[in-house]
Amino acid sequence: METKKFNLKYIRAKNKVEKEKGFYSHLIIYVLVNTVITIIKVWGNVENWSTFTDKLTSIDVLSSWTIWGVFLILHFLTFKYGQDWEERKIKEYMNKELSNNSK
Repeated sequence: METKKFNLKYIRAKNKVEKEKGFYSHLIIYVLVNTVITIIKVWGNVENWSTFTDKLTSIDVLSSWTIWGVFLILHFLTFKYGQDWEERKIKEYMNKELSNNSK
């Protein structure tokens, strides 16, 4: 029985680490891709500092950061705060499965 508890704890911890790793991968890709998109959109239209700042703050550039950023925030919230619900469901299913196996 103690081995089963250890295995369950290990599996839960591993799942948490996988979800955290997924979020950080998403964050890195978000920054890299949006940086490249921003450089591409701004690069050809730079004549002086004023046009650079105008293009950098245009809806063209900010839309990709904002829209993807909303999804990144949602990913963070589900990763950080959605685990309590998930943990309860896992325990519920595991208890049901263990009680079915003991009968």
